[in-house]
Amino acid sequence: MENRKPKTGNVKPGELTRFLFSVFGFLFSIALSVGRFEKIDTLYQGGSIRSPLLTKEGARGRFDARKPAMVPRSMNRSMPIAILLILVAVAAVADDSRSTPPAPTLAAPRQMKVKVLRTLPHDPTAFTQGLLIHGGTFYESTGMEGASSLRNVEIDTGKVLRRISLDKTFFGEGLALAGDRLVQLTWTTGKAFVYELFSFQKIGELAYKGEGWGLCFDGNQLVMSNGSDRLTFRDPQTFAVGREVAVTRDGKPLKRLNELECVGDLVYANVWTKDEIVAIDAKTGDVASTIDASGLLTAQENDAVDVLNGIAFDKRSGHFFITGKYWPKMFEVEFVAKGETTDEHR
Repeated sequence: MENRKPKTGNVKPGELTRFLFSVFGFLFSIALSVGRFEKIDTLYQGGSIRSPLLTKEGARGRFDARKPAMVPRSMNRSMPIAILLILVAVAAVADDSRSTPPAPTLAAPRQMKVKVLRTLPHDPTAFTQGLLIHGGTFYESTGMEGASSLRNVEIDTGKVLRRISLDKTFFGEGLALAGDRLVQLTWTTGKAFVYELFSFQKIGELAYKGEGWGLCFDGNQLVMSNGSDRLTFRDPQTFAVGREVAVTRDGKPLKRLNELECVGDLVYANVWTKDEIVAIDAKTGDVASTIDASGLLTAQENDAVDVLNGIAFDKRSGHFFITGKYWPKMFEVEFVAKGETTDEHR
């Protein structure tokens, strides 16, 4: 198989540096020797040493030590330092050119859209804040003080099968299923309520700091949004923070992350006030896809509703269900590439 890795030569990283310093050692020893001869020359000229072999009276007077040196003494003294500085600079540049990796290139998010497969009824009085599918039915959290609730809803008809209301002091938010426990966030009170799945009996509370917006379960941790650009991964039993990721799109922070749905290695999120859904890489926080969900309602319906909010994934069909706050409709959809021709059924 052809090797497409760029050729870098036979010199391994660090070998050039070792070679240059070996050369430096050799030259430095020569420079020191020159310096020692210069010192001896100075002693002869100062009269500290007298040798008959190195004076004009001696048999070898042609080596008169009092004769001016051919190389200036200042050059002899500075030569070791100059060699050292040059070689260190060359070695640093050589190593830096080999060790500095190229700047990473950010992949642009895929541009996608919704393909509507079915249009279903949805309670227009439900201010949807959390949505999931389990056992062939919806579980939905609704908000607003005095109107917040937890519901079990029939998919095809929109009929509410079971419902409990929150105290009027709480504003219901995101909802997730972890095992056989439903966890429902509240907006500003720093409390999450824990319910038994089938009876809706409240069995506990969990505390957190800041606001609660969206929530989903990835199979190991609860993933929470708070309206910022952060996703917080929490222990499903204690709600302790395990880690956080900053969400970015095209290298820029993406804020107002709202309702969440965990699917594999991705976290799907509504972006508050936007008719779009983003698919986020749960490890890096990079937005992998942006899904255009505009145009689902008529102009007349839009006048009476609030924003798009609510994502549920059906593992059996591989389809998504999306809706919004006070929306009269629920949509079963697929996410497809923009530009792809779709035969939509509404």
